[in-house]
Amino acid sequence: MKQFIVAAAVALLATAPARSQGLVDPSKVAPEYREAAEKRRAEQIRQRECALKADLEKVLPRDRTDYLNHCLDAMAAKQ
Repeated sequence: MKQFIVAAAVALLATAPARSQGLVDPSKVAPEYREAAEKRRAEQIRQRECALKADLEKVLPRDRTDYLNHCLDAMAAKQ
């Protein structure tokens, strides 16, 4: 049993943690897709800003989607 626990601990430590999707880097995209990549990056930055605001305001998980949608709409209206 002790060997099983040690093996399980080693397996858990050896796995890489799951990461969220990274920001798109327009410089690493083919030139014909660069404009779309820049728009996607701007959208990702807006989403992260709203998610950070939700975290700071401690929005409950059940209300998070509505909060994020409202935040994104407000940011779009400002532009």
